Amino acid sequence: MSKYNMHILVCGGTGCLSSQSNLIVENLERYIKEANMENQVQVLKTGCFGFCEKGPIVKILPDNTFYVQVKPEDVEELVKEHVIKGRRVDRLLYQDPTTSEHVEDSKHMDFYKKQQRVALRNCGFIDPDNIEEYIARDGYAALGMALSMSTQEVIDEVKKSGLRGRGGGGFPTGLKWEFASKNAADQKYVVCNADEGDPGAFMDRSILEGDPHSIVEAMAICGYAIGATKGLVYIRAEYPLAVNRLQTAIRSAREYGLLGKNILGTDFEFDIEIKFGAGAFVCGEETALIHSMEGMRGEPTTKPPFPAASGYWGKPTNVNNVETLANIPVIFLKGADWFASIGTEKSKGTKVFALAGKINNVGLIEVPMGTTLREVIYDIGGGIKDGKKFKAVQTGGPSGGCLTEEDLDTPIDFDNLIAKGSMMGSGGMIVMDEDDCMPAVAKFYLEFTEEESCGKCTPCRIGTKRLSEILSKIVSGKGTEEDLEILKELSQVIRDTALCGLGQTAPNPVLSTLNKFEDEYIAHVREKRCPAGQCSALLQYKITDKCIGCTACARVCPVNAITGAVKAKHTIDQEKCIKCGACMEKCKFKAIVKE
Repeated sequence: MSKYNMHILVCGGTGCLSSQSNLIVENLERYIKEANMENQVQVLKTGCFGFCEKGPIVKILPDNTFYVQVKPEDVEELVKEHVIKGRRVDRLLYQDPTTSEHVEDSKHMDFYKKQQRVALRNCGFIDPDNIEEYIARDGYAALGMALSMSTQEVIDEVKKSGLRGRGGGGFPTGLKWEFASKNAADQKYVVCNADEGDPGAFMDRSILEGDPHSIVEAMAICGYAIGATKGLVYIRAEYPLAVNRLQTAIRSAREYGLLGKNILGTDFEFDIEIKFGAGAFVCGEETALIHSMEGMRGEPTTKPPFPAASGYWGKPTNVNNVETLANIPVIFLKGADWFASIGTEKSKGTKVFALAGKINNVGLIEVPMGTTLREVIYDIGGGIKDGKKFKAVQTGGPSGGCLTEEDLDTPIDFDNLIAKGSMMGSGGMIVMDEDDCMPAVAKFYLEFTEEESCGKCTPCRIGTKRLSEILSKIVSGKGTEEDLEILKELSQVIRDTALCGLGQTAPNPVLSTLNKFEDEYIAHVREKRCPAGQCSALLQYKITDKCIGCTACARVCPVNAITGAVKAKHTIDQEKCIKCGACMEKCKFKAIVKE
């Protein structure tokens, strides 16, 4: 039983730390000490609460008061009013956008109502650096259960749960473990793929920052199941907070006898080390990842052999990503049947998404498989920013595709998204509004995959470059209808002939936007017009009859492209105009339009 009467949880994820949550913690500890309450009130730095749009977040227990957008200068009032006097600080409470009422408890917020936190169960609840807090929430009990079972029983439990890989491929996890288990060798390895590289994705990083022990425990369970004594976490070095917390977790687990020899009094031996990646997107592919860990170039190889037969240093190796592993302890604690009862027939459990883009509630969410895109975007995400019209959502990152308004009622699972021309991927979900140009969106993703291509195979190395060049022509107003045909043909060739998943899925953003928004491509090449008004080469700023001649636009123009007398309608010299939009922003009378 805790000796403290009150616990104050402060988000210590990367996002909130960048907004000075460390200083919030320091101020809380200082003011609580000044009030001589340090023996009654405990301040804890936790992992991500998920509601990143409203961070930094401070949650006070036991009354579950949820404060949002807290600043270091708010702390003195919080301590004096809430901690000492027991009075909530209304101005720091979440305000419901529909009713304008203050909401004290997160369970009553629309953002959380339809979520079910399984992989994220401990994020925002425990101090990730304190192993005892993890143990207090049944941490390592699943490992104890697994060690009392036979290795086949452990594998069967994972198979029975229906858990599929959350890294993008969706391969059945239990079956993957079974393959590695059946390959005999003097040494086997368990690898955690923490090389999260999708633009806008931060699911795995947040789990490692908020609940690193769940990954340590899951890797140990997998090691027991397949007969491995060695675990490796491959993580990009640009995640220093996740690395530090994982290192602390591994060190603590060793001290408690949960890693090393004779774990929990058995003859099972297992330990974990960390391998750093340099941030190459292609190293998310398991064979490229393994080569990188071996000190070679991060390039994929053809399969078979699969890593389960010949992986790290040619030994049987099981590779799962962070989110997949985060589900393992829960499957044993609550049972495979419980986990399988969540989700859809072929996609069991929940899925974590990084919700980003033109959406009101940017954040990290976890929903049961089968939740619709409409529920995610409007009920959880709070709709589109500034009342704009929803246009598309890119799921699966650079390897995925765009889904439109007609897809909003699609239940999210592995098979449905593929059927719609997209994919689950690792869980990035970027929302776009009416102002987004879809050929430009495709160009953005192609530039990314072109840059990240390892260069080993010609279709990916050269093909993505050619696709990017054609898209650049189109958005600059130099494209032709022949280019559209080449885009389609070349995309299909790359998809059919590239060596690995990165190359094979690289054309997806092109094909999906062409399929759903062909009219925008045609407008760019036939009419030399960008319907979204985003491609600067195709834009013209014009002054309408609303102009009263205030001269504000002329004064702000950096190239003196605007002329006109005071109190007379002005004009823009299109030859001089650099299309910066400064005039339109400055005009108070909405007399300047973008065409």
